[in-house]
Amino acid sequence: MAKDLSPSTHPLTPPLTEEVWLSWLRLLRSRRVGVTTFFRLMGEYGSADAALEALPGIAAEAGITEYRPCGMDFARDEWARARQAGAVPVAFGAPDYPEALTRIPDPPPILWTMGRVELLAKPMIALVGARNASSLGTRMARKLAGALGEAGYVVVSGLARGIDTAAHLAALENGTVAVFAGGVDVVYPAENAVLAQEMQDKGLRLSENPTGMVPQARDFPRRNRIVSGLSQAVVVVEAAAKSGSLITARTALDQGREVMAVPGHPFDARASGSNLLIRDGAVLVRSAKDVMEALERPHSEPVVRGVAARGSAAPPPRDMRDLHRRILERLGPSPVPEDQLIRDIGGLASRVSSEIAALEIDGRIRRDAGGMLSRVVSA
Repeated sequence: MAKDLSPSTHPLTPPLTEEVWLSWLRLLRSRRVGVTTFFRLMGEYGSADAALEALPGIAAEAGITEYRPCGMDFARDEWARARQAGAVPVAFGAPDYPEALTRIPDPPPILWTMGRVELLAKPMIALVGARNASSLGTRMARKLAGALGEAGYVVVSGLARGIDTAAHLAALENGTVAVFAGGVDVVYPAENAVLAQEMQDKGLRLSENPTGMVPQARDFPRRNRIVSGLSQAVVVVEAAAKSGSLITARTALDQGREVMAVPGHPFDARASGSNLLIRDGAVLVRSAKDVMEALERPHSEPVVRGVAARGSAAPPPRDMRDLHRRILERLGPSPVPEDQLIRDIGGLASRVSSEIAALEIDGRIRRDAGGMLSRVVSA
């Protein structure tokens, strides 16, 4: 089913009754309806019920026969499991929905939350980095998170091992947000169960995915767009040259966020990605003061690897769709080297790399070890 590249500007009225919440869930969980399609349908039809009624006809026009939207029983089950777990939904357009997320291309229509929802109204900074972090890296993460929290910022991360865990622990007393790749009640890794419980009391856990969902590898890049989207800036403490933290940094640039990085020793592979970011224009961070000064001073669109964040200078959507099509046409189930793909596509390498990252985040491309890429083929 075809979909636009940006959400509709049609003003949405957030659900006020359980019946409307269930309609939103049904539409969002329907087959072939992703985030951008959800907004397009809501903009065109004005309500989830009207969009659900229209879906079979839209699918038939696209050559999909016997299409059925998500059933009411499925939506009721998700709603009941979430409320039983203590999760509270926050809808796009509601007063407590984070304003920063409304400015990204694909904001989650529904966020399941557990904890202090009021933290979403405060300024946020993301701290991300290596799971196998060094002792110096974790010390730096703790120092940054503690100082930023005392300065009034909420620290955002993904509850992973290493840098994420250190940042959450240091920021806990002042407020921290963990974005889950799976359900908001599914703690991953399990070793962070105690921390996650503390965050439910002192911080905030949130996810766009159904309660009880166990995260898969493809869910983490999608999660990372929320980490960066919530934040004024993304600070990379330690990251390898090929890592999820660099995907988060690229996503942050596309969203117009500031990207910063802590330098590391050139011989430490865990710092190679961070050092590359600094080489290519990211703000060098030695302390929380560097972070706050960078946010306070006037600056132009953030630039790393010569690619400006998408904004007024972004290529037209049709151009991006054409580039996405050309990238996907050259990929199949068998992995190919990223540099070879870029050469085959031609044009500005930095732009092709940026759109490869966008397709990876969208779950249409899989990145394997050694910079190998393959197309995700739906069953």
